[in-house]
Amino acid sequence: MNTFDLAEHPHRRYNALTGEWILVSPHRSKRPWQGQQEAIPKDERPAYDPTCYLCPGNKRANGETNPDYKETFVFDNDFGALQAQVPAGSFTKGDLLKAESERGIARVICFSPRHDLSLADMPVTEIRRVIEVWQQEFRELGSLDYINYVQIFENKGAVMGSSNPHPHGQIWAQSSIPVEPAKETKQQLAYFEEHGRSLLADYLQLELAEKQRIVVETNEFVALVPFWAVWPFETIIISKRHFQHVLQLTEEEKDDFAWIIKILTGIYDKLFQVSFPYSAGLHQSPTDGEEHPAWHFHMHFYPPLLRSATVKKFMVGYEMLGNPQRDITPEWAAEKLRSLL
Repeated sequence: MNTFDLAEHPHRRYNALTGEWILVSPHRSKRPWQGQQEAIPKDERPAYDPTCYLCPGNKRANGETNPDYKETFVFDNDFGALQAQVPAGSFTKGDLLKAESERGIARVICFSPRHDLSLADMPVTEIRRVIEVWQQEFRELGSLDYINYVQIFENKGAVMGSSNPHPHGQIWAQSSIPVEPAKETKQQLAYFEEHGRSLLADYLQLELAEKQRIVVETNEFVALVPFWAVWPFETIIISKRHFQHVLQLTEEEKDDFAWIIKILTGIYDKLFQVSFPYSAGLHQSPTDGEEHPAWHFHMHFYPPLLRSATVKKFMVGYEMLGNPQRDITPEWAAEKLRSLL
């Protein structure tokens, strides 16, 4: 038999952050594509759109008028998935049917007053201002006694469910710890208790030594395609220093974080020559009053495009019934992204 080759043979990869597995089938990347192709989205936006409910001075759906903001602007989501005024309550029927009330706050952050920009287009100084707003919101929301997790994220592009192209992100702060951060909390804690070190710090040292999956490295952060990536061009930004949450960023780290976000999103835009869609978000320690020394600050990017601007990856069939699967290897994806620096 031939020697096993990660670049050629089907195999499983372990996600150390979640404790789950992904099937990798690199030979399938050679197959012809006759499936659905997406229309290439037009990105010809004006700097100001009078019909946009996120632009400065425009009226939102709830009748309120946005201020004439000049940088970032934050407001409570008019149609938030979470609400602060929810009565405590639960429903149970035997051991199988369970439900409980969930309190929370959902907010929108307009990154810029300019309708025609994205993070890739914004100056580093303006991205740094976005990071400072993330800090302010994390501090305010995380200090509430009923908020135990603050999820900061962005959905970019209609294919990722964004209902408005104006550059913006969201914050969902809630009383429970969501499923994905809960998995990462468990995995990082188990590793920390066994080794006395951060899981992601040790993982990052392995990646820096191998250099196969690194996309861009700065003084304070590294952007790479994780060994266990599910999405074709998925990346993760990991801080070199081990700390738990956004409030612990130093001034130098804020500058560096803004810079690497701009570089990475710019690389994405170059990949298929479109404003690249993705879902991205910060993962950081819960705000439940515990120290969480095992947590290591990082940011995930999950882009759906696969072969071109018109072909996206679908999560169907085996992936819905079995576990996630990918065709192109993380090593190939990282090399492709790195070549666009």
